[in-house]
Parts: sequence; C-alpha cells; structure tokens
Amino acid sequence: MSKISNWTKEETIVAFNVYCKIPFKSSSKNNPIVVKYANIIGRTPSALNMKIGNFGRLDPALKEKGIVGLGNGSKLDEIVWNEFNGNWEKLAYESELLIAKFQNKKVEEVIYDEVFEFPIGIEKEMVIKQRVNQSFFRSTILSSYNSKCCITGLSIAELLVASHIKPWRTDANNRLNPHNGLCLNSIHDKAFDKGFITITPDYKIKVSKCFDEFKKDATVYDFFLKYENHSIFLPDRFFPSKEFLDWHYTNIFKK
Repeated sequence: MSKISNWTKEETIVAFNVYCKIPFKSSSKNNPIVVKYANIIGRTPSALNMKIGNFGRLDPALKEKGIVGLGNGSKLDEIVWNEFNGNWEKLAYESELLIAKFQNKKVEEVIYDEVFEFPIGIEKEMVIKQRVNQSFFRSTILSSYNSKCCITGLSIAELLVASHIKPWRTDANNRLNPHNGLCLNSIHDKAFDKGFITITPDYKIKVSKCFDEFKKDATVYDFFLKYENHSIFLPDRFFPSKEFLDWHYTNIFKK
C-alpha cells in the first residue's frame, strides 16, 4: 500500500539516487525506473517523480540550462542535497545499501545478477563497495548523457562506457564524481584512456598526431580523424570538469 506519511530521510536519499540515475527530462510517473524505485520504497510513482522534481530545483547545472524543477520542496530535500551533492562515494554506497534494505536483501544480492563467489571479511566488504560504486557511477554518467556517446552519438547501452577523465587509479577523491566522467563508446573510451584522443576544456575533440601516418586509412578517418575539433554532445547535467579535462590534455594526451 502506498504511503501518505511524510517522507523519511532514508526514502529521500533513495530518491536522490534515482535523481542521479535518470535524465531529468525523462522523469515521469510512467518512467519504468521511477516506477521500479517507487515500488521499492512504498511510494507512488507520482510522489517519487515529484521528489525528483524537488531535487531539480536545487541543481545549479539545470538552472544554467534554463531547466527548472518543481517550485516547492521540503527542508529535508535540502538537507539531503547538501549532505550528498559532491560527496558521491557516500551517496553511492549509502543509497544502495538503503535500496537493498527496503527489499529485505543484502546489497550484494541487488548488484549481482549472476552467482559470484565473494572473498570473506574485510576484503569482501571492499569488493562489494567497489562494485556498488562502479555501478552507481556508470548509471549516473549514462543518465546524464542520455545513454549516448558524447563523441559519436552511439546509443547502444551495451557498447557504452562511463569513462573517467582522471583515471580511477590516479585520483581516489574523484572516482565517483560525475564531473569526472564522460559517456564514450568502448573504442573511444580505450583511445581516450591511452591518450590518442582528448577533449579540451572548451569541449572540443582533439586527435593525437600519432594518427598522422594513418591518414589514408579510411577506418582511422571514420573512427577518429573526422572528429578533430568537433564539439562533444554535452550532458544535461554534471558537465565534465574543465579542470579535469585540462589535466587529461596535459598528462595523458599524446601530443
């Protein structure tokens, strides 16, 4: 039965999780993701959709694009926003634990579809947390880019990667920061990771001079060279950090 009581903090944290996982313009009471999580927390899809709209009014990135959320919201919405916006690792893990709790499950049962043999003790907890965090990061990045590669526009989700601008191994503090992410197809993700392409702080694609000797190769042209100086498709929110993009150009890009 759907609730009519005031929202709890736990429910509101889950709502913020959902806010990050779906494109804001796609949120509606009929959106299957909204319906799924509304059922999990025992709220109506309309109520959860309104809560997502409340978070939208707090998001400066949406305001800059002229997109506004709902006009009213609770003090609790602001508390949750202020606690977790920017604290992405805390949001990822705590919200996924709550989602599992609402279903009377362990978090590993929620994030793993296949049978997985976990290690034991502290190592098990670390493996689970890493998997939860990676899953949240991927969902947030693909949602922000409407599940399209920001270079090619490819929209086959199975071929898309939530690519880190500053690599996972390099910057532990920004591993889950959605401003440190790009939605790329798997080939351009690998090329970006190896420095064969980069994206400048003004969101232009640059192709390494390493490809010069392959200029006559039609495949290389189609995959890389033709995108030189093109602008990427920008996300609805969580714009890639210009500071991180400059870091990649300076430290990773093969000039």
